Amino acid sequence: FCRVDPYGFERPEDFDYASYEAFFSRYLVVLTRRAIKWSKLLKGNNSIQKSLKGELYACFGAQANMEQNPGYYHRLLEGEKNDKLVEAIKTDMNRTFPDNVKFRKTADPCLQRTLYNVLVAYGHHNKAVGYCQGMNFIAGYLILITKNEEESFWLLDALIGRILPDYYSPAMLGLKTDQEVLGELVKMKVPAVAELMERHGVMWTLVVSRWFICLFIDILPVETVLRIWDCLFYEGSKIIFRVALTLIKQHQAFILEATNFPDICDKFKQITKGTFVTECHSFMQKTFTDPGSLSMATINKLRETCREKLLSQG
Repeated sequence: FCRVDPYGFERPEDFDYASYEAFFSRYLVVLTRRAIKWSKLLKGNNSIQKSLKGELYACFGAQANMEQNPGYYHRLLEGEKNDKLVEAIKTDMNRTFPDNVKFRKTADPCLQRTLYNVLVAYGHHNKAVGYCQGMNFIAGYLILITKNEEESFWLLDALIGRILPDYYSPAMLGLKTDQEVLGELVKMKVPAVAELMERHGVMWTLVVSRWFICLFIDILPVETVLRIWDCLFYEGSKIIFRVALTLIKQHQAFILEATNFPDICDKFKQITKGTFVTECHSFMQKTFTDPGSLSMATINKLRETCREKLLSQG
């Protein structure tokens, strides 16, 4: 059995190879179907071919920004550096994907250097954000997907600047707001779980902050995260709520078995493992049916009230 997955992540000791093989043989059929669909499209149109590589990448203006700013990324790297920022990034380097062989110092090429460049450039490009914890995982993942340093920089810019409002600013107001929004959505859609949380005084931030900060990296299986990110770049941040609600709704009975505070926290760790989340194709289909209707208008309205509440609490 291969101890390392195609993205360089080492598989855990208790990795269930048998059920993964069974899933992947079925998932290959889906991948093949998608590939055939794309190749038919490509045969008819050459311009699509050029854009296919940038399919994820052309979203939210990343491609346009890169084309309109030739050399900008490299100028950022050549410019003067903020020592404090550089220090913070260096500190986090070794903590980024310790279970990924491509990020080890012994790897050739070692992606730590690429990651360092992307984060340093971004910190000088967006001084209001600089560098916040969590950004190392996001940038590292983009590097694994695109295999291109400059593209990763512009995608990071699209994510932080436009797709995720205020997640990584020093006050992390957008992130805190969205965790509260999830709490409100659970009240509407899975009220029994919301009631349980309230009864035991468990704040949402305790159980879901990493879901939001890392956009499910290191929480859900790689293939599943990649599918979630596809939607993230296409549809924006709504998919994060859909995924969170699907996980909670699907495991409602299991979560409700919890009888105390630590028990609830443990249940929330458990629901991100197992075949339900590994079967990424059926999981993604469920994220569009399970939570029911979820409009951007509803989310924005909830964001407004939750943000005001957080600000008034100081």
